[in-house]
Amino acid sequence: MFTGIVEERGRIVDVRLDGAQAGPDAGSARLTVLGPKVTSDVGHGDSIAVSGVCLTVVDRDGDRFTVDVMAETLRRTTVGALSAGDEVNLERSVTPTTRLGGHIVQGHVDGTGIVVQRTRHPAYDEIRIRTSTELARYLAAKGSVAVDGISLTVIDVIDLIAGDGGPGGVEFTIGIIPETRTATTLGDAQVGAVVNLEVDVMAKYAERLLTAGAARPEHIHERGETA
Repeated sequence: MFTGIVEERGRIVDVRLDGAQAGPDAGSARLTVLGPKVTSDVGHGDSIAVSGVCLTVVDRDGDRFTVDVMAETLRRTTVGALSAGDEVNLERSVTPTTRLGGHIVQGHVDGTGIVVQRTRHPAYDEIRIRTSTELARYLAAKGSVAVDGISLTVIDVIDLIAGDGGPGGVEFTIGIIPETRTATTLGDAQVGAVVNLEVDVMAKYAERLLTAGAARPEHIHERGETA
């Protein structure tokens, strides 16, 4: 589990692909990442969020760590497009004494979005992101969302109507302060950039309880079992 508070900007130093195709179509990949701060106390089997994707450390060499990435992750996240030299957001998993400065982030990316607008203000930047209809129901104004592993507050949400050449889906706006602009890769993300998105896990659990879970206690009671 993570908090969405990025600890440092790391850099990809090596990408080894397993499969005939490169990028998202590869069978799997092994990434080596430079991250002096997050490797200071990391060990084999520990979890590190790489631009919002929870990955397991399989090796450590000084200030570098190595992770394996399976095909599903390559297809569904921006990890499949990474190459040597690219910068990534890094965060170690939380401990019982960690401050929960952001919100509960699992590192399980729900989908990707594309930056469609960026507006710079004196004290902050507004970034508008378009994503799929499937994620629209989990996004709400003043709610939480993780963008490339960064815990952010949604400013507004606009549902897009499909048809007449329109893309459908949803657009939402987030704001980043100068600290976030400097400390994370989102500070450099321009229009057209693809970002990883993880919606609030509490919204997903609430949806599940309101659908499949709602009838379960009554069903158990009718069979004479203990509720």
